[in-house]
Amino acid sequence: MNMENESVRSSTEHVPSATQSTITLDRKDDDKEEEYNPFEHRDLVHPTSTLGAFFHLLKSSLGSGLLAMPAAFKNTGLIPGCIGTVLVGVIATHCVHILVSTSREVCKETRVALLSYTDTCEGVFKIGPKKLKQYSKHVRHFVDSAMAGVCLGGTSVYVIFIASSLKDIFDHFFPSKKFEVEVYCGILLLPLILITQIRHLKFLVPFSVFANVCLVITFGITCYYTFTDLPPIDNVEMVASVEKWPLFLSTAIFAMEGINVVMPVENEMAKPQHFLGCPSVLNVTMVFVAALYGVVGIFGYLKYGEGVLGSITLNLPEGETLALTAKVLVAIAVLFTYCLQMYAPMDIIWTRIKCRVRKDYHNTSQIVLRTVSVVLTVVLAVAVPDLELLIGLVGAIFFSTLGLLIPVVVQTVHRWERGLGKYSYILWKNALLLVFYIIVLISGCYAAINAIIAKLG
Repeated sequence: MNMENESVRSSTEHVPSATQSTITLDRKDDDKEEEYNPFEHRDLVHPTSTLGAFFHLLKSSLGSGLLAMPAAFKNTGLIPGCIGTVLVGVIATHCVHILVSTSREVCKETRVALLSYTDTCEGVFKIGPKKLKQYSKHVRHFVDSAMAGVCLGGTSVYVIFIASSLKDIFDHFFPSKKFEVEVYCGILLLPLILITQIRHLKFLVPFSVFANVCLVITFGITCYYTFTDLPPIDNVEMVASVEKWPLFLSTAIFAMEGINVVMPVENEMAKPQHFLGCPSVLNVTMVFVAALYGVVGIFGYLKYGEGVLGSITLNLPEGETLALTAKVLVAIAVLFTYCLQMYAPMDIIWTRIKCRVRKDYHNTSQIVLRTVSVVLTVVLAVAVPDLELLIGLVGAIFFSTLGLLIPVVVQTVHRWERGLGKYSYILWKNALLLVFYIIVLISGCYAAINAIIAKLG
């Protein structure tokens, strides 16, 4: 999953305030006028190269979620896991494609150079069917809420991720004093509150760089242990119980969805025409991501079988220095990534409420807002202290909404009066995607909540 500094830029770049919008209803109806090309009107100070866009998009999809894929394969078995990884990769790529395509079409119609994720959704309803225009502001608020939910839900996963790693580390050094993971969540509260008070993105860049270095080293160490002395293939199930499959889908969506960073990456490209198409930045990136997630999932599950945990780093040997180094590094990396991930929801929420707060109290209000938000993520982590189940729950609710539901609805509304294709294939295709979303949402939540209740009972 991709929760780096690019993800926070999605809410801060090219996004108007809560009382403004970059979308207008003024469209040029003169067929003789030359078609507006938004690419020619993008005034970028520091445009991103095609290769740079590839790495940005790749980094957004590779994160702590990668380490959870072996646990996801445990819920399906090898064969359904491989098929499911491809399926989720194809659907995630398609949803990104329709979002970006729709955004470009709205740019042409409204004669705007570029639009953010939220602007695109609002714009579609503003220039869409008359009966839906009145809901454009509500759509904007819903999308902002979904974006904030993804970030806040993801940071709750981070809290459990860090706490679980700390528990492993301290249990090794102090075996006589073992505490539950909830205790470590509570210990993390103060440092997380302090680090989240950083309000300027430029001060968070060093944290991002260091976090990436730590993750790369951790991944390398994990691969070393994973590919060494693989047990026989009969150590794992080929096909697991269907009841567990929903947890795979929600975990895979959590891991692979990076749609919240797509628009900032595409908007800043020097040659945005290279983002879509075949081959393209999007297709090449997602093929690589799906292949890497599949390999990690397959071999991680082969290595640790049914005993694989929510993060494969938790399965590394306890008494070896190299394994302990990986656990320390991943805890540090996720700790620093936490403050980056919190930047986006804090910016969204503060933009909504600052106009209602006296200027003299802006600083105090920001401190309170950030403190309360951190407390909420820690409370959620304590309420669901199982990393694997929390990932499934957050993926089913928040990531599926932002990555599946919203792009499908946006494309359908935009094309409703402009043509849904031969035999209305766009409508039928989006109906199937909507059914898939509902299945992921309901079954993922049901499976995760059932497992949580069973574990607590």
